[in-house]
Amino acid sequence: MKEIWKIFNKGLFAENPIFRLALSLCPALAVTTTATNALTMGLSVLFVITANNTIVSLTRNFINSKVRVPVYITSIATIVTVVQLVLQAYFPVMYKALGIYLALIVVFAIILARAEVFASKNSVIPSFFDGLGMGCGFLLAMTSIGIIREFFGAGSIFGFKVLGAWYNPALIMILPPGAFILIGYMIGAINLFDQRKEKFQIKKGEV
Repeated sequence: MKEIWKIFNKGLFAENPIFRLALSLCPALAVTTTATNALTMGLSVLFVITANNTIVSLTRNFINSKVRVPVYITSIATIVTVVQLVLQAYFPVMYKALGIYLALIVVFAIILARAEVFASKNSVIPSFFDGLGMGCGFLLAMTSIGIIREFFGAGSIFGFKVLGAWYNPALIMILPPGAFILIGYMIGAINLFDQRKEKFQIKKGEV
């Protein structure tokens, strides 16, 4: 159980897809203009990466290593198609808001990387939790970026006005350059926190 938690927790913090590995930054820049869009994209990727890891792990002993990458991409594309159809049928507004970036989940590096690096070499349960952890890490990063951008760019969170009419929105926050700057600051803040934590642990060990 401890090992499973370690696998899951790794994707949340130590190997967070956006803040640590700097993967799949395209949607982080493009669809996080609102917290709702960011949450929807995060949930979509969470489902796709978890389902794909599970499928790859289940079929790893039956796939010829020479064609493994095309098989992985086919699996991802099939799952993404299911997500698209569900959103188109039940959440058409969100489907239109995400646009082409929903289809681009197929080529997200983090999904293919987890299939190749982890799921193809491990059993189903660890692979499931690896995908779940990475997906939750992506969801956490996307949603936090979306909340901050929407707050400063529109004075609202999840569409609900937080700041009154007196607030003059910072329009740069709803543009890709604003997202790029914000992500840079967030990564810097996380790295600074880690450095302070490491120094504290060293000093604590010396006492």
